[in-house]
Amino acid sequence: MGLSAVHQFVKIGEHSMISGGTMIRKDIPPFVKAAKDPASFVGINSIGLQRRGFEKDKIFQIQNIYRHLFQSNKNISQAIKSIDIEFNNSEEKEKILSFIGTSERGIMKGYYHK
Repeated sequence: MGLSAVHQFVKIGEHSMISGGTMIRKDIPPFVKAAKDPASFVGINSIGLQRRGFEKDKIFQIQNIYRHLFQSNKNISQAIKSIDIEFNNSEEKEKILSFIGTSERGIMKGYYHK
């Protein structure tokens, strides 16, 4: 079992999974898996979401939102604006956008390759 170091003012979103040994200096949004140093997006917590009863279409929407956020070659502000316009309204979308919009430390990085 590995331990993770979490900065005292970091927020960790609901249904997130953090890998052992991860150094967490920025906020971790809801529904994601975070790993590495620095903490980086490594996918959504799809197995955890399935276990908690999330429907496949909700998991698919969450996955697409994060793909858009971290893989669209847009900065976070641009990605948030386009997610708000392009994706259907849902509780999950609102939680993601609200979490990111109220983050004081900023959110973790997208995919990170060392």
